[in-house]
Amino acid sequence: MDEEGAAGRLHEVGHRMARVLASSGRAPDAARLIAVSKTFDAAAIAPVLAAGQRDFGENRVQEAQGKWPGLRERYPDLTLHLIGPLQSNKTREAVALFDCIHSVDRPKIAESLAAELARTGKAMRLFVQVNTGEEPQKAGIAPAGADAFIARCRDELGLALAGLMCIPPADEPPSPHFALLAKIAARNRLSGLSMGMSGDFEQALMLGATHVRVGSAIFGGR
Repeated sequence: MDEEGAAGRLHEVGHRMARVLASSGRAPDAARLIAVSKTFDAAAIAPVLAAGQRDFGENRVQEAQGKWPGLRERYPDLTLHLIGPLQSNKTREAVALFDCIHSVDRPKIAESLAAELARTGKAMRLFVQVNTGEEPQKAGIAPAGADAFIARCRDELGLALAGLMCIPPADEPPSPHFALLAKIAARNRLSGLSMGMSGDFEQALMLGATHVRVGSAIFGGR
């Protein structure tokens, strides 16, 4: 990987974000950039850390365990986000390693997280994943069930939810899905919107994204 190129691409993504936020009348710090480092090793991540990036996203607990403890020793102020599906048997490891989980996608995971967070006393930022396209192969709560699931997480399980996350269908315009997620969040008094990736993060920012998950536009092709 072109390490200097990764740092340059990081800054370009930052400039693009700043332009959209300014044109949308939003504050410069209204959205956080999560650099999606899945499949890239510590050597590839190092120049992006050196360039000042501190939020990173990983898809798999086991892969993240292999590279982030050492990097965190060097950069203790980094924030690690789990953006991929979480298996219930990996909950303890996920809570120990990550700061934020964006894929609370079913009751079993919510219950497992509630138990582990109660056990450890750790504060985490949690996002409910909504399957806005109702795709059978994709994780997430269906939009029609989102309100009840959010209420259960909060009221029955005592989870402090930060917001919602979605991954729009690849073959559909993303903006209607971003707008739907924002609508569900608003009526449930949730301020966090984790939405938008390399190809559509500017549209997501225009529709209120507070976290954008950008991988290939920073790290290049996998």
